Amino acid sequence: MKLIGAGLPRTGTMSQKIALEMLGVGPCYHMFPILNSPDLARPWRRALDGDVDWEEIFDGCQSTVDWPGAYFYKELMAAYPDAKVLLGVRDGDSWARSMRDTIWGSIYGDSLIRHLSDARCAIDPDWNGYIELMKEMWARSGLLNGESTSDEWMIGAMERYHEEVQETVPSERLLVWSVKDGWESLCEFLEVPVPEAPFPHVNDTKQFGDWMIDTSLAVLQEWRAENPQQATSGGGA
Repeated sequence: MKLIGAGLPRTGTMSQKIALEMLGVGPCYHMFPILNSPDLARPWRRALDGDVDWEEIFDGCQSTVDWPGAYFYKELMAAYPDAKVLLGVRDGDSWARSMRDTIWGSIYGDSLIRHLSDARCAIDPDWNGYIELMKEMWARSGLLNGESTSDEWMIGAMERYHEEVQETVPSERLLVWSVKDGWESLCEFLEVPVPEAPFPHVNDTKQFGDWMIDTSLAVLQEWRAENPQQATSGGGA
C-alpha cells in the first residue's frame, strides 16, 4: 500500500481513483465494487468488529480512496507505515448537498433511491448487510445524525473530521488536496511525473442515483420472477 485516502466520500473520490491509477499507484480500492457486489462488505463488517486482514481486503491494491478504507485511515497508517496519506477536501456546502442527494438520501431520505434500497434490503441479505454496515459506520463517525441530519450538522462534522486528520497524520506524510488542484501538487507529493493528459474530473451524483434505481429495480424484478407467490403474499426472502 503506497497511498491511503483519508478523504470522505463525495470529495471527488472517483476522480482520485482514476488519477492515481493513471499515475501508476493502482489498482486503487474504492467503494464502487462493493455496490456492485455487496458480499464484498463482509470483510469490512469483520474489520468494524475488530477482526481484520488488510492483505485480504486490499489484495493487489497500491492505494485506497473513499469509504470503507478512509474510515480506517488510522489503522491503515499503522499497518502500512510507509504509505502516504491523501486528505481529499471539498467546500462544505457543496459536500452537504452532494451527500444529501446520494449517500444520506439512499439511507435516510424520503426518496425513490431510499425506498427501492429498503425494498432490496428485504430480499437481499448481502445488500441489507452493506446498508447496516454503512449506517453503523456513519453513526460511529459522528458525521451523520440519522434521519434528522441537517446540512449544518454535516458541514460542522466534516470540518471537525478534517481537523482530526491533520492533527493525527504527520505533516510530512500528508497532502491536503482538492480535485480542483489538479496534477501538480499530487504528483509532487507522490514523486511522479505530471502526465500530459488532463486531470480526470468525474461528477457522479446523477450516475449514483441512476445506478441505485436501475440496480435495485433489476434485483427486485429478478426476485419477483423467481418468487411469484411471495411477491404477492408479502413474504420476504
